[in-house]
Amino acid sequence: MSHSSPVFHKLDTQKASLNWIKTFLGVDEGSSSAEDNVILGLCAANNPKSDMLTFVQSPKGLELSTLSICAAVICQEKLAAQMPDGPVVIIVENPQQSFAALARELYPDSLGNRRVETGISQFSIVDATATIEDDVTICAGAVISAGVAIGAGSFIGANATIGENCQIGRNTSVGSNATVQYALIGDDVSIHPGVRIGQDGFGFVASNSGLEKMPQLGRVIIQDNVEIGANTTIDRGALSDTVIGEGTKIDNLVQIGHNVVIGRSCAIAAFAGISGSAKIGDGCLIGGRVGISDHITLGNGVQLAATSSVMNDIPDGEKWAGTPAQPFKAFFREQATLRRLAKPNKA
Repeated sequence: MSHSSPVFHKLDTQKASLNWIKTFLGVDEGSSSAEDNVILGLCAANNPKSDMLTFVQSPKGLELSTLSICAAVICQEKLAAQMPDGPVVIIVENPQQSFAALARELYPDSLGNRRVETGISQFSIVDATATIEDDVTICAGAVISAGVAIGAGSFIGANATIGENCQIGRNTSVGSNATVQYALIGDDVSIHPGVRIGQDGFGFVASNSGLEKMPQLGRVIIQDNVEIGANTTIDRGALSDTVIGEGTKIDNLVQIGHNVVIGRSCAIAAFAGISGSAKIGDGCLIGGRVGISDHITLGNGVQLAATSSVMNDIPDGEKWAGTPAQPFKAFFREQATLRRLAKPNKA
């Protein structure tokens, strides 16, 4: 028995002609009759597909001749002469950025959580005191508690739970099985399935009888245009609030402790752990499996290599790596010295 491949995101065919694409990308070179053709979709340059559009950011590791079957290739001007005959060449300054913008436009339903339902399901539970604006989707099994406010155009996935008095802005998406409590969430936020927001932080006080719980009384504040990956956890504050700054993107399986403050436009990769009361500046890049100790301050623009263990404050703009983390130059100098020492002595 044969099975056709499922189509998860339908191409917007009204916007799929090469002429429309060039106009969208701001490319106003002379056009040919071939550019009236309609592309069938988007593909990767290392896996080209017939009659599809791709991009080349760098030719490294690519066999460019294989792109001849594509309908079009987006690239920089310096690479145009290396493109094979066949595809229309669309020249832009930043191919990857242009390709991503085009993909968002052609496949709008790929953004955030997939909306397979519209309206408020009869199988959801919505408290009578909740305020729900127009065009909100609430899927089956979702629970909207007392005093919740949800802005227009937002989406609450199946079996998600929104706790009492939480506020969710406009055009925000909460994935299936996510839980949100003690939280204020802005506009255009994407919360993927299984995320936990607003649970108690890891706060205990040592006593003669053992560890006694410190009550957690703060909130989680998530500003506009934040994305939070699947199964990430963000603890509520103990006395102050946990804050995620505007435009920050958080990968899957990240742990953010109580009272953490993260600035704007940061990127935090999977398995990172940020301990309580750490402060992260704007524009920081935090690699996978990074661990940041409590009460640490990172300045603006700090970059941390994967698996780094941060136990000291880091000034603006610095790049650190290692366990314990240290500036890149010191880390690589130390590694080079260890390699030299580890080499066997020659007879």
